[in-house]
Amino acid sequence: MQKIINVLALASTAVSIAVVGAGGYVYLNREAIIDGVKEKAIEAVTGSMGLPVGAPDLPSPDIGSSSIPSGGGLGLPVPSSAL
Repeated sequence: MQKIINVLALASTAVSIAVVGAGGYVYLNREAIIDGVKEKAIEAVTGSMGLPVGAPDLPSPDIGSSSIPSGGGLGLPVPSSAL
């Protein structure tokens, strides 16, 4: 009976050390983990749009050009208030 209790105590100690070690690793590397997740999320979103990060949505129009409507680059109406 004592041998079973000793094995359970050793297993419990090993699990406790593993949990504390994993928590310490995550705490010490949290900034790198967050940055990696952000980069993957941005790549996933921009990859589905087919645009590289920082690419302009539309070319900038000439000042005197009348080919682009005054409501915006997509020809959509601009709301006068947020509400």
